[in-house]
Amino acid sequence: MGKTIFTDDEATPRPSIRVMVVDDHAVVRGGLTTFLLAYDDLELVGEAANGLEALTVAERCQPDVVLMDLMMPEMDGATATRLLREKHPNIQVIALTSFKEDDLVQGVLSAGAIGYLLKNVSADELVSAIRSARAGRPTLAPEATRALIHSATHTRQQPLGYDLTERERDVLALMVTGMNNSEIADKLVVSRSTIKYHVSNILSKLQATTRTEAVAYALQQNLVTYPKGPAL
Repeated sequence: MGKTIFTDDEATPRPSIRVMVVDDHAVVRGGLTTFLLAYDDLELVGEAANGLEALTVAERCQPDVVLMDLMMPEMDGATATRLLREKHPNIQVIALTSFKEDDLVQGVLSAGAIGYLLKNVSADELVSAIRSARAGRPTLAPEATRALIHSATHTRQQPLGYDLTERERDVLALMVTGMNNSEIADKLVVSRSTIKYHVSNILSKLQATTRTEAVAYALQQNLVTYPKGPAL
């Protein structure tokens, strides 16, 4: 059974906030677990090491709020957030990550996350964000807010592909050579789900509907060249 806490008048009991932690690093999960135990109104109900596992665990433990890492094997955090919110719209997701790239911010918020925080956030800020998420109120790190403002003010003012990240350009360069997602993942030593996420972002940023269209545009606009010499 979950913990029960009381309002100020000690008359009306209310359930604690059920929290689930999703991160591929056991040390991070352990640290967050210890953090949650320090607050009477927070209860850890589940853990997962990747986005795919998170969907199964969330189905079983039914958390109120999920702290979601973004870059994970098997399934990235943005994809997991979208699938989780589609099936369980009552579950709120806070992206908790070390990355502050514009595309990551936009991707996970578009997927349905209510918050975006960096892992250097203070304990008070994190617990406040969890409580706000449970109440349906968003919380964004200053870096995430700046990313959204930057996106809004630069939309359509630059040519397609100007906002590709360095890693997306790496992936696009390998797409130009004809590699599929599995081959690119092996080449860059990352998971297939991570490459799938990057390819999806590339197509979106180039407004392309197919890989062939994205590659053709990239070559036409000299966004990348065929890789030469050592691998990227």
